[in-house]
Amino acid sequence: MYQYKKAFMEMKRNEATLNRPEGDRVIDAPYVFMDLGQFIKQLKEEEAWTKNDRNGITIFKTENLTTVLTCLHKDAMIKDNSVDGILQVQVLSGKIRVTTADGDIDMEEGEMIVFHPGISHTIEALKKSSVLLQTINENGKKSVF
Repeated sequence: MYQYKKAFMEMKRNEATLNRPEGDRVIDAPYVFMDLGQFIKQLKEEEAWTKNDRNGITIFKTENLTTVLTCLHKDAMIKDNSVDGILQVQVLSGKIRVTTADGDIDMEEGEMIVFHPGISHTIEALKKSSVLLQTINENGKKSVF
């Protein structure tokens, strides 16, 4: 006879902020559903989108995985970026240029690039774009976008 023991994990929530007063949302639980289209709409309706060259939101976060959705205006840049973990960059819409020491790669909707830890790169929006950034870390190392 099998014994079933329910896995119990604490649900983590992102608290509301001044920029997102209604922003209380689950960012870690046994499962987290993410409506990327709705998040993109939200990002483009926020004041930060009109004031800055980008707007982003962390939509999932654990000790080892962080998922950030970022909308970029044309010419916005994430300069000289490097993370301690594996970084996955997926273009959801628009067109970006990824620059590394080895050269440039232009990417469009449906394309993805993966970096090993410590690889320096710059991401530039060639037109308005939405990108999904995910870092996978071993042993809970911190990542910064």
